[in-house]
Amino acid sequence: MTERIIVIDEGTTSTRAMLFAADGKPLGSAQREFRQHYPGPGLVEHDAAEIWEATLACTRTMIDEAGGASRIAAIGITNQRETAVFWDRTTGEPLAPAIVWQDRRSAADCAALKEAGHEATVQAKTGLLLDPYFSGTKIGWALKNWPQLREAGERLAVGTVESYLIFRLTGGVHVSDASNASRTLLMDINSAGGWDAGLCDLLGVPTSLLPEITGCTTNVGATDPALFGGAIPISGMAGDQQAATIGQACLAPGQTKATFGTGAFILSASGPTRPVSNNRLLATVLVQEGERRSYALEGSVFVAGSLIKWLRDGLGLLASAGESEGLARSVVDNGGVYLVPALAGLGAPHWRPDALAALSGLSFASTKAHVARAALEAQAYQAHNLKSAFAADGVDWADLRIDGGMAANDWMAQDLADMLDLTVERPDFIESTALGAAMLAATGAGLYSDLASAAKAMRGTATRFVPALDAEKRKTRLAGWQSALAKVLG
Repeated sequence: MTERIIVIDEGTTSTRAMLFAADGKPLGSAQREFRQHYPGPGLVEHDAAEIWEATLACTRTMIDEAGGASRIAAIGITNQRETAVFWDRTTGEPLAPAIVWQDRRSAADCAALKEAGHEATVQAKTGLLLDPYFSGTKIGWALKNWPQLREAGERLAVGTVESYLIFRLTGGVHVSDASNASRTLLMDINSAGGWDAGLCDLLGVPTSLLPEITGCTTNVGATDPALFGGAIPISGMAGDQQAATIGQACLAPGQTKATFGTGAFILSASGPTRPVSNNRLLATVLVQEGERRSYALEGSVFVAGSLIKWLRDGLGLLASAGESEGLARSVVDNGGVYLVPALAGLGAPHWRPDALAALSGLSFASTKAHVARAALEAQAYQAHNLKSAFAADGVDWADLRIDGGMAANDWMAQDLADMLDLTVERPDFIESTALGAAMLAATGAGLYSDLASAAKAMRGTATRFVPALDAEKRKTRLAGWQSALAKVLG
């Protein structure tokens, strides 16, 4: 039987390979963490060679578990978006550190472009804003500041993480799927074409360095047989947030999901019509099947699960991430403590890369339980700010489907329902990102006629959290958050 799918899920802190049956049932998983490098304030880098080695190891484990390459119908890839990778197209080896999506080194370049009046044109073409979050300004910065990239000449290849992995897996295919390409600031998402020459020129990125843009359910080639003992088709690709939206079966206009991973990302499907935001939300390609594109409206929060990791590793307040739930339950309220988690600036709807985190409302009565609770509460407050922005753009959420590592926290899931005053639904299998990539790969491999059919067949059951908080308590808490946020925004 070859109706098994392997998904390579390339996160910000680890690589994972998962094995799925054609009906979406998870059959196995292998994971390996890799290092984050912080060479200075606001700088975040990965070693792409380390990512590649982790990918090989995890994928080989799942292929062995499946019984060999001949048992695999296809590979799907989903990845941290906006991270820029630079490599030698003759060897596949990295030529420089990968610049991670959280990195802020191009903030001054973005500010200069805004000052020159370019943001409106950029937003009209890309659906994005001029922020160092996106790949294009990272690439432009690297080409100006890293001599080894200029010296590489025609050997230099540039792409996002899925592009780099496909290149290494196939031995030279240089492509990027439309969902990832739409996050670069270099693609006009309004047309069916490829890279926009005007945008590339504006950011100083030669189009010759960039991959070909393909669909998300396109068979882009097969793995080098020497890697896994046989060639395996690669037929599904999407950025992690688009993949999670697909994995939650949010394909019809208005269906909304929120992924709470390293950051928090809320996407609402808008169908074949590209949304336009007047409230600093993003328009993005959700998926491209063949030549057919569908879009989503997105709000991006930079710090979610990474906040809990920082409380554990940076401050030593937690022994484990899971301890945060017990601490939150151990106190009756937040004790007036609010944590604005601008550890990497603030994303939507504020877009303030200069913002710094703040912990306020402390007294001698405050304990680490209050701080842990404030960190979890911050997720609902940030989601509430985004809900208001979505509503102002004419997209109000009827309910919210959540996933990601933090979504396993029952206290946080209930707090989201309480603060948003709507039903929150969490799938019993919370790895929606990997499941979405499996749906894409299964569609590309011909196991399903289209993505909607794959989503219907492969999505599992879910748990629902219903609002239970008094309206006055909700109002009081939100007022406290807005006061704390206003101090950070200055």
